[in-house]
Amino acid sequence: MRPAQDNQGSFLGRISIRRNQFTDVNTEQEQEDLELFQKHIADRFTELLTPPPPPQPPSEQIMSVTWLRKLMDVFLCCEAEFKAILLMGRDPTQISKPPFDRLVPEMLDRSIKALDICTAVVNGIDSVRHYQRLAEIAVAALEQRPLGDGNVRRAKRALANLLIALSIEDKENVSSGGGGNKTVERSWSFGRRGGGSSAASKGGATIGRNWSAAKQIHAMTANLTPPRGNEAAGLPLPMFIMSTVTVFVMWVLTAAVPCQERAGLANHLPVPKHLNWAQSLVGIHEKIGDEWKKKEKKGSAGLMEEMTRMEKLGHSLIEFADGFHYPAEKEAAESAAAQVAEMAEICRRMEEELVPLQQQIREVFHRIVRSRAEILEVLEQAGKLSAPVV
Repeated sequence: MRPAQDNQGSFLGRISIRRNQFTDVNTEQEQEDLELFQKHIADRFTELLTPPPPPQPPSEQIMSVTWLRKLMDVFLCCEAEFKAILLMGRDPTQISKPPFDRLVPEMLDRSIKALDICTAVVNGIDSVRHYQRLAEIAVAALEQRPLGDGNVRRAKRALANLLIALSIEDKENVSSGGGGNKTVERSWSFGRRGGGSSAASKGGATIGRNWSAAKQIHAMTANLTPPRGNEAAGLPLPMFIMSTVTVFVMWVLTAAVPCQERAGLANHLPVPKHLNWAQSLVGIHEKIGDEWKKKEKKGSAGLMEEMTRMEKLGHSLIEFADGFHYPAEKEAAESAAAQVAEMAEICRRMEEELVPLQQQIREVFHRIVRSRAEILEVLEQAGKLSAPVV
């Protein structure tokens, strides 16, 4: 079990014990729970921002597949703690009163948008697996010994297709109608089980051609402002924190892998820089945002570290292929062999990690669905309790 999960277990146990002992959760002890929740948010994202001590393996870098999987774990832990704070042992009527009669519906609307993004990202990972297959074809051809002209031509074709896919994916997404983009008009990879909108819960929904990841993120930030006054010390604060974390995680995912229409994505995430728990989120956002602005100008399928490295290696190996004459010069052959070995290692990591990442995103999807359904159930109970007795 990872440290984040250890902290989560003790935190949930602490809240459960307290809520069973005290009928009024508006106590000094709840303030301690809120402070601990903020500390866990800060600690978890600080761990994601802080690189491991040197030599840092490529698999641990920000936006690597391994790092993205850690991000999913962090989100699930934060979400579980938040739900405990919001619902465990609480009078249902409390979250139906002002300002919660406004905050809760806004939060539930963000959850629906997050489900759309999860679906788009899972489809985007399918595209990444296609890039992996192209790279594997090139690796298999260039590993042949002796290396002949036929092997090099086969590798060059695969690498050319790889580079085209990596460079035009988002340009196609941005273009009118999204022509040619494999992620457009694709069916949901997993059904929404309860708590969704009527259209979304039927299981046959698709991402339409006009759907935009950037606009979706932008819409999630609507009305997302830090609570003020008395609300800053109460339940509105963790609601704001969890909403910010949700938007941030969805933003990272859409930047990492191919997603439909992401123009201006770097401009759609107002992370509160003045709050202590958000400092690490700000740091990660700045790192990723700077890279996105560079990539957006020339078109990019995404910022996943393995994809970025794969693109650089692809360009270098095509140069090798262009100048290849049998038998290859020793120095050029040795340099190419090292690059092929690195490409093979990237493919190996992708083979091991991409499917588990997809599974984690599906888990996030279903967690959001379940939490949304539980909140709606509590609101229904609150409506019954507050209804006048006839």
